[in-house]
Amino acid sequence: MQSIIAEAGWPIWPLLLISVIGLAIIFERLLSLRRARVCPKGIADQAIRLYRSNSLDPDSLAKLRDSSLCARVLATILVHRNQPLPELRYQAELTGSDAAHDMQRFLPALSMIATVAPLMGLFGTVIGMIEIFAAYQPGGTDPGQLARGISIALYNTGFGILIAVPAAIAHRLLRVHVDNLLVRIEQESRILLEQIKP
Repeated sequence: MQSIIAEAGWPIWPLLLISVIGLAIIFERLLSLRRARVCPKGIADQAIRLYRSNSLDPDSLAKLRDSSLCARVLATILVHRNQPLPELRYQAELTGSDAAHDMQRFLPALSMIATVAPLMGLFGTVIGMIEIFAAYQPGGTDPGQLARGISIALYNTGFGILIAVPAAIAHRLLRVHVDNLLVRIEQESRILLEQIKP
């Protein structure tokens, strides 16, 4: 690996940096967007039990709110349960919008990495081509310098594509997962709303 980095030249370092950032984002999002953490099974039933038992004191609501993103929406519905249905829906949508924003955190950065990595690889290719032309001399070209320019060009192009493809796939899959979680939060909210405002 060290020999590859040495042959790829200095343009490889920004590519390595964004690859580390991309991996960190992917792993962080995979951990943060687990269904058990965002919308655990039976969370609507738990909120309904709180509503029916009339134990809607601030501590119980705070405990529910802090348990997951879906519970945050459900707690908002319970707090505003005495409001008219349009106002109740509006408050739930506001909290749901905040939850969606939290779930989509870092995904634009991952998309940017998928877009920028090939361009950074292309930049490395240009640097390699400059090295190749710099090696040219009318009396004869130094083969070592020529080979170095070619290796810089090819390694950077390859690394750029190698980083961009997984980042693009991960971004798309995470976006679909977030959309599915949002639908699940909406379904759980609807279950609670039907109990409060039949």
